[in-house]
Amino acid sequence: MASSNQLVVPGASAALDQMKYEVARELGISFPADGYYGDMMTRDAGSIGGAITRKLVQIAEQQLAGGRSSR
Repeated sequence: MASSNQLVVPGASAALDQMKYEVARELGISFPADGYYGDMMTRDAGSIGGAITRKLVQIAEQQLAGGRSSR
């Protein structure tokens, strides 16, 4: 089993980064231009992580259901 810091699918890093920025933009959270995240509020980081998790679960549910959307 992979550790929580290792990607199971090689190449997924870019897609996950893109999702992170999209979710942050949807929530109105901006990332620092210098790349230092130490000043980011814990609440903001948690909001981004929670929204990403919800999206990934939704994607997995749709794939398990054969691509059919319940919405």
